[in-house]
This record gives sequence, structure tokens and C-alpha cells, in this order.
Amino acid sequence: MTTITIPELPTTAVDRLRWAVVDCLTMVRRDLTYLLRSPGEVVGGLLFPIVTVLLFGYVFGSAIAVPGGGNYREFLMPGLFGMTMAFGIGNTATAVVTDTSRGVTDRFRSMPMARSAVICGRSVADLLNAVSDLALLVLCGLVVGWRWHEGIGSALLAMGLLLLLRFSLIWPGILLGLIVRTPETAMRAFTLVLPFSMIANTFVSPAMMPGWLGAVAEWNPLSATVAAARDLFGNPGVGGTGGFPTEHAVVLAIIWPLLIMAVFIPLSMRRYQRLSR
Repeated sequence: MTTITIPELPTTAVDRLRWAVVDCLTMVRRDLTYLLRSPGEVVGGLLFPIVTVLLFGYVFGSAIAVPGGGNYREFLMPGLFGMTMAFGIGNTATAVVTDTSRGVTDRFRSMPMARSAVICGRSVADLLNAVSDLALLVLCGLVVGWRWHEGIGSALLAMGLLLLLRFSLIWPGILLGLIVRTPETAMRAFTLVLPFSMIANTFVSPAMMPGWLGAVAEWNPLSATVAAARDLFGNPGVGGTGGFPTEHAVVLAIIWPLLIMAVFIPLSMRRYQRLSR
């Protein structure tokens, strides 16, 4: 007769924390392994930054002026960095709903593992994937003439703010993936991200927009991160309408992601715990 050994559940707070961390890292390894075994997704993810740089930098760039002067591609690249971080919502939502619709999430929920491991592992794996996307975009930017001018420390801080934005937006993506039923529905819902990335300072300064639209764009969380990145990189077009968001872009680039996480992390956890009820 075969003897099945059931692992003992942790009893102390330290043991529970260690258990949660180990399970989270296991899920990170699983999510990254799945991605590496899907070459189509990897290639598609790598092509998107390259195409956007070429399209907006060379096709549209000659028709757009930078407020105060300067090279448009240097103005553009921080905007594309921020837009790519925002577009990651779609990848997160699709991955989550794919696991849910195939019953994979239910199998994880039936295992003796930390309840937070599945979605925490997804958030860490997607953040690591965002690091590779951002590194590729930086390389593309260097090829087309973009540079940072304020030292390596400021450049790394700008990269950190971009990744902070990406990490905060992972959680709305997780929540969306837990709510919808199919990957196709998730991708249709993802179209809502397009206005979020366009009504911002991504491609043009809010000062060049109609007054009310410029105000909306300037208070966009994405605009705060992009403006802060331009400031820290020393790229042109930092000034917007001259309001509070422009003067405190770095502070808002920290506050907005923290607020997003404060709202969506509890909602995502609660939705995950209520699956199949």
C-alpha cells in the first residue's frame, strides 16, 4: 500500500511568511517558464517596442513640435517607456484569465499552498518581464538617438518610477483577468487602456491640447511618471501647463502608483478568494 504524506501546515507567523514567499517564488518560476515556452508571445512582446519606436519616432515625429524646442525622439522615448508599462495590463489580464478558464487556477487553489501565492507570483513574474521590455526599449532609444543627460543615478531613478507604475498597473490587470470569462473578453476590455495612454503627455505636451483636455491629460497618472522620467533623463518637453502636476511630477509619480495599489491589491485578493463561489 502506498503511503501519502500530507505536508504540515505552518503554525507560526514566521513559518507562514516563509511558506508564502516560497510558494510565491514557485509561481514566479512557473509563470516565467510558461512564457519562455511560448515563443510567439515572446517575439510579439519584443517586436511591439521596436515597431512603436520606428512608427512614432520616424513616421509621425517630423509632424510634431516639441514645446521649447528639442529633438522629438528624445521627447518621445520617455512617453513610449510609460506607454509600454501601461499596455502591460493587457498581457497580465490575458494570462490570468487563460489560467482561470482552463481550470489551472482552481487546481492551484486546491493545493496546500499560500492563498496569495498565485497572484503575487503573477505580479512578480510580470514585473520581471517588464524589466526586459524596458531594457529593449532603452536599447532601441539609444539606437535612434535618445540619450539621458542627468547622470546614471537619475536615469536609474527614472527607470524605477516606470517600473513602479508597471507594478501598480499589474493589479488592475489581475482583477480584470479574474472578472472576465475568456481571453477574448479581456482583450476587448483592454481597449479602455488606449485612452488612458493617449490622453496623456505620451506623444504631445498637454499645453498643446484644448484647455480642458490638457488638464485631464496632466492629471493622468501616466503623465506624472512620463513627466518625471523626462525631468530625470534631462529630455525636452518637461513643462506642461505649468500647474501642480508639472511642478510635482516626481512626487505624483510615486503617489499615483501607491494609490492604485492601495485600491486594487485588496480588490484582487478578495476576488481571487471568492472564485467559484
